[in-house]
Amino acid sequence: MTGRLWFMFACGFVVVLIGNGLRQIFGVFQIEVTQDLGIGFGSFGLVIGIQALILGIAQPASGLLADKYGPVRIITGGALIYGLGLWWASLSTSSWELAISLGLIVGIGLTGPTQVLVLGAIGKVIPDNRRSFVFGSIIASTSLGGALLIPIVFQLIQSFDWRTTFAIAALVIVLLPLVSLGLYNKTKVAGNRSHQSISDAITEAKSHSGFILLTLGFFVCGFHVSFIGTHLPAFLTNSGLSPEFGADALSIVLFCNVLGAFLFGTLGDYFSKKNLLTLLYAARAILMIGMLLVPISETTTIIFCVAMGFLWLSTVPLTSGLVAQIFGTQYFSMLFGIVFMSHQIGGFFGAWLAGFIFDATGSYDLMWVAAAGLGVISALIHWPIREQPLARLSAQTG
Repeated sequence: MTGRLWFMFACGFVVVLIGNGLRQIFGVFQIEVTQDLGIGFGSFGLVIGIQALILGIAQPASGLLADKYGPVRIITGGALIYGLGLWWASLSTSSWELAISLGLIVGIGLTGPTQVLVLGAIGKVIPDNRRSFVFGSIIASTSLGGALLIPIVFQLIQSFDWRTTFAIAALVIVLLPLVSLGLYNKTKVAGNRSHQSISDAITEAKSHSGFILLTLGFFVCGFHVSFIGTHLPAFLTNSGLSPEFGADALSIVLFCNVLGAFLFGTLGDYFSKKNLLTLLYAARAILMIGMLLVPISETTTIIFCVAMGFLWLSTVPLTSGLVAQIFGTQYFSMLFGIVFMSHQIGGFFGAWLAGFIFDATGSYDLMWVAAAGLGVISALIHWPIREQPLARLSAQTG
């Protein structure tokens, strides 16, 4: 990789570190926001679920625009909308205002300064044999950002309040377009020159069983991540542990995923990506069952968080890498955006259903059962995927 590519990588790393890192830790706000506004965990979970759903629905369109007009413009527009949503959230006085600001507006804004467009920008110019490693490193920045931001955000909430913290976050987000300028690139990659139309790319993907299976499996990833990211602090507090430890536990998950995403991203360059995905989802299911069988204490929670951290977003470099490997990178942002939409639909149900179950039963037990069952299903779904590149890609590079 040249110096220019490393500079692009560094800029993309920072954009995802902050933009997507913040998205991972909205659960830290849950207790303060619900107490101040007088709403239940179910209402807050619904807001985060709306955010996930809107992000998923809008991401394919954002990806298509980035493929056609370049990622920098779309990242810039998204960051400004993201910042607007956070600022409005800081002024919210009811659950419906929070749903519009933190849910709808932030959800739209997140289609810009997060991993899909950054992976698309960098994926078009990096060598094929380094793509999984680079993708894993970019995804690691998501978790690193979340882990670094958790203590900062938690301290800001304690020192000021959740409203001031949202306002400060808005200011930081609107500065991201300056960093995204480093992703601008005019270089054309020979292997990506193609006269394939957008409609042909979509038709080709829909007719490939691997694309369908990846899309279905990524629903489960979103379900897991949104459930744990939104509700883990509240689950631990409800189990008798302190709110501070709840925030620290989420930090452990995110810090460990820095290593996990990097590790599995690197392994994806040497081993079958679909087999690694099968292993990851099966391991998640075992951990979810474990949360039902063992007493919840600081020790058992730390063990869970370390193990889950290695599996957390380690699915993303493998899933995105398979999309690029099978279909090429010309319309990667759009195609991975479609797969990512399924992830976010899963995120909606993960965030909302967990809060709904807790409000109805006073416990998260049924949610852990559902999450474990989906993990088993997703492991089975990934096993038969055909991961060989399409014949037209070999013809272009031959």
